[in-house]
Amino acid sequence: MYDFIIIGGGILGMSTAMQLIRAYPGRRMLLVEKEDGPARHQTGHNSGVIHAGVYYTPGSLKARFCLEGNRATKAFCESHDIAFDECGKLLVATNELEMQRMQALWERTEANGLERSWLNADELREREPNITGRGGIFVPSSGIVDYARIAAAMGGEFEAAGGEIRYSTAVSGIDERRGEVVVKTSQGEFSTRYLISCSGLMADRMVRMLGLDPGFTICPFRGEYYRLPAEHNRIVNHLIYPIPDPAMPFLGVHLTRMIDGSVTVGPNAVLAFKREGYRKTDVSVIDAATMLTNPGILKVLKANLRPGLVELKNSLFKQGYLEEVRKYCPSLTAQDLQPHPAGVRAQAVSKDGKLIDDFLFVNTKRTVNVCNAPSPAATSAIPIGAHIVAKVRTQVEA
Repeated sequence: MYDFIIIGGGILGMSTAMQLIRAYPGRRMLLVEKEDGPARHQTGHNSGVIHAGVYYTPGSLKARFCLEGNRATKAFCESHDIAFDECGKLLVATNELEMQRMQALWERTEANGLERSWLNADELREREPNITGRGGIFVPSSGIVDYARIAAAMGGEFEAAGGEIRYSTAVSGIDERRGEVVVKTSQGEFSTRYLISCSGLMADRMVRMLGLDPGFTICPFRGEYYRLPAEHNRIVNHLIYPIPDPAMPFLGVHLTRMIDGSVTVGPNAVLAFKREGYRKTDVSVIDAATMLTNPGILKVLKANLRPGLVELKNSLFKQGYLEEVRKYCPSLTAQDLQPHPAGVRAQAVSKDGKLIDDFLFVNTKRTVNVCNAPSPAATSAIPIGAHIVAKVRTQVEA
């Protein structure tokens, strides 16, 4: 019997495993992952941004974990010789309405304890000659990194301390009993005293395996990106973000410098008809039927019908996507938007049709289940892992 089993080989699972074995050295621990290596889904398909915590409600877990995670991520990279670039983020306002919204973001960044600078149009142009705007907010602590490398390094630390990782091991059932939890997998059954699931796009299904109604359903949104040609690798000096519409759940199309030197444009947000549907043609009848018959998801789709149709149009026709980025980077052309892999965001939707915005956990006597870990989850992976370990400790010592 294992003392602890962790489900999920993304950055949250790896961070939790690494910190759990530090807290309980000598205990038997197993991490299972259905793919053949770490970080195959959300961790390996995100933008690589080390977020500062600009947008999040002051006092929320998001805000607190992001601020802690920004520092912890950089410290981890430094101690494991992983490259990162603290290039900073510029939020750019292109009209009067966005200038008003920028004022609200300015106040929020102060409430979240961030260092930042207010730039007028001339100061913006001086920092970013290829960017056009009325003004901007510069946040110096934002950066870029390869989160898949971080997840792999965390897994390596877990194994070096005596932990066991089994890849290509898909979970098909969970049976919580009085003194143990039995995990049924494609590689056989494993018994453990305590279970932690960090299963991302499958989070609600893990809770249902425990015989519980999770109270939410995962709705996958595909975020599609383009990559600029190599001659545009220096088109921006920082991460360039538009001022978001507070009525919309996503941040809009931005220019992201990547750690490999390239620049991506994106993402949009379109409904994916498969939990792990990274291509437009990926469709799962079961996943699609689950979503389109779920009352909560249907309410979300109805409430966001107009912007959803705009996102779909921009997904199908490059010109609409281009217009979004040309608002602040007018020199780009349709030929500059080259293919780049998409990501899929696991968005938890409540039964009453609300997008669950903050981190969410569903726990039992012997299990801790991460049920909603939206952006900035990768940035926040280390404090989230510490939070999970603290929850496990209360179970063990009860």
